[in-house]
Amino acid sequence: MPSLANISVTCFAASYLVAWLLELSRLFFRSGVRGAVMIGFAAAGWLAQTMYLAHRAANGPQPPLSSNYDWCLLTAWVLVVAYLYLTYFFPRSAIGLLVLPLVLGLVFAAALWASQEPIASRSATRLWSAIHGVFLLLGSVAVMVGFVAGVMYLLQSYRLKRKLPPAGRFRFPSLEWLENVNARVIFVSTLLVGGGFLSGIVLKTVRDRQLESMPWTDPLIWSSALMLAWLLAASIFSVIYRPARQGQKVAYLTVASFVFLAFVLGVLLLGDSEHGKTRKAASWGQSFDRLTHQESGIPNRHDSERSIRFGFARSAL
Repeated sequence: MPSLANISVTCFAASYLVAWLLELSRLFFRSGVRGAVMIGFAAAGWLAQTMYLAHRAANGPQPPLSSNYDWCLLTAWVLVVAYLYLTYFFPRSAIGLLVLPLVLGLVFAAALWASQEPIASRSATRLWSAIHGVFLLLGSVAVMVGFVAGVMYLLQSYRLKRKLPPAGRFRFPSLEWLENVNARVIFVSTLLVGGGFLSGIVLKTVRDRQLESMPWTDPLIWSSALMLAWLLAASIFSVIYRPARQGQKVAYLTVASFVFLAFVLGVLLLGDSEHGKTRKAASWGQSFDRLTHQESGIPNRHDSERSIRFGFARSAL
């Protein structure tokens, strides 16, 4: 088995190219095994690309995955995830005819033109913090939407089984519509929360190199890992056991996912987590420093620097 260092861009680019050619062959003839082979090549390329990016992130001397080169490959990586998801659940769609050329374009652009020079550490921290926050925000919203759809499904199912009339103008969507929403939310929330967790790992790596280390035993880290493990287990269970994507089973899965989310939010708000402590301490320290210097009449460091710059500008004029 080749080591991670031996994996090159050519490995996964070739896999994506073969998958696209198989997609293109749909226009000319039918085949019973083509779909499985096509997904197999795309999944193999995605796995090789994952190991390639992980090797770069772990062994680079600079902030991981923060250059134009890395971002082109990361965008392609996310597109392949979307392609695999859509192709699995909508096998008759021709989504790969358009998605895979975009993937190949990004890979070739990274290999031929993108700079591999990483951005500054502080900029990398801000960038990964934004990505981390956006992914977790969208993932939380997806879980909450699933919770609402799950509760609505259970209430609607209860009403229909007992042949209860609707409460005036207050009507729920159909069971079929709610079932489809619940089934999709399980996978979408897994992808979003997984993206937030992985970007959090990269962010922690960047901060460790800036001597702003956060322990792996932080309550928010392990509670988020627990939630992600549940979502992954629910997604895998839904794929293996088809009835889990139907009826009350998928509704219970979405409700249980919300319970995990509530637990994580409770840890964030009430637990002894290091998330945000450094920034809060710094801002409180600056505010206290500014207040004490103003009361004592002694200019603080920031005021002194502004005065020096202003005096220099006046002398120059």
